[in-house]
Amino acid sequence: MKKRVVFLVLFLWSICQPRVTLADELIDITRAAGYTDISEVFRPKSSIVIDAKTGDVLWEDNADELRDPASLSKVMTLYLVFEAMASGQFTAETVVTATPTDQAISEIYAISNNKIIAGVDYSVSELITATVVPSSNVATLMLSRLVEADPDAFIDRMNAKAQELGMTNSKFYNSGGAAATAFQGYYSPSRYDNSQVNQATARDYAILTYRFLNNFPDILTYTAAINPTIKAGTPYEETFSSHHYSLPGMTYGLEGMTGLKTGSSPSAGFNLIATAQRSDQSVIAVTMGSGDWSDQSGEQGRHPFVNALVEKAFADYDYKLLLDAGKQTVSGKEVELETPVYGTVTVGGEEPQLVYEDGRVRVDNGLSKVSPLLLEEQAVKASEVAPPVEQGTTSKSSHLITLLLSLGGGILIILLGLIVLKRKGKN
Repeated sequence: MKKRVVFLVLFLWSICQPRVTLADELIDITRAAGYTDISEVFRPKSSIVIDAKTGDVLWEDNADELRDPASLSKVMTLYLVFEAMASGQFTAETVVTATPTDQAISEIYAISNNKIIAGVDYSVSELITATVVPSSNVATLMLSRLVEADPDAFIDRMNAKAQELGMTNSKFYNSGGAAATAFQGYYSPSRYDNSQVNQATARDYAILTYRFLNNFPDILTYTAAINPTIKAGTPYEETFSSHHYSLPGMTYGLEGMTGLKTGSSPSAGFNLIATAQRSDQSVIAVTMGSGDWSDQSGEQGRHPFVNALVEKAFADYDYKLLLDAGKQTVSGKEVELETPVYGTVTVGGEEPQLVYEDGRVRVDNGLSKVSPLLLEEQAVKASEVAPPVEQGTTSKSSHLITLLLSLGGGILIILLGLIVLKRKGKN
């Protein structure tokens, strides 16, 4: 009986307590940025914001959750394309002649494509535009074939590059984000599961974008375009409309937004990599899993969240010069810096600590790097400056030597004088 009474009392107490709703920081940040009518349905499942120059993490929420990147997968293909161009394998003006298979793929309505005609020549630059803006799967395949003719070998390279860059949670099964089964037999890698979608995390795509911007910044000339045209002045001319609605001039246009790529699918929801720059500061924001594919308004619904995170990054952090190259005092030691030291700093906060160890100067600002590989890369090479010889010691030594030389000279003169006198006495 007592147990029942105790249980009843506890039950009544629990239901009488006020219900506390945990605040959603990302929702609050987005509404504080002015997007008061946002729908929580479009809240991204994972997100991360980093400084594009230092790789410092400025915000993260479920950044390591495995997600389907959808057409963000094309960013890895583009990275390998730019890498191949940098090595001299081909150039942006290199021409690729479309095949009947390319045309057949371009006519598959279910996957994102642009119009490709067999026998027509397309420049690499035009194919990059078609890959970036309308997210064309056929253009992506044409580019990947130029890098590596064997589709399996190309996917091998995607996975190898992911590991090299530190994208430890990424796994690619195709080059563009759409499962190979969607290509109706025209694209079917033999060593990879054709029904599998790619997998990655927001952190991994922040790492990839960081590498892209720092190694091949020309990608931004493609990603900033709102309505680019390819094959201009020919019967095959096409003009595309960007789905990156945060670009200046678009529905959610934001100051300084420069790209980079959108991606969506039934299993992914709506994803976005956004890059932005204001003055010397640049940031990368990645959001994954906004909304639901069944509601296509998620294509625009993701943008208030991205914009709010980018605005918060610019408001809360800055990128600045911390030490000039040359002789500086760090950790109580005088060192010679090969290059200047820059770092991410908190606006209105304490200046970051500079630490010298193992021949390098690193910035300790309390922020983590998006990848541990950047810890060593971001540190600036330095060498200790040998302490000068004390002036007092040098002076005493000099005086002692002078004194000894003087005494030795005097003794020698006396000896010579005695010898001369002795000889005169004998005479």
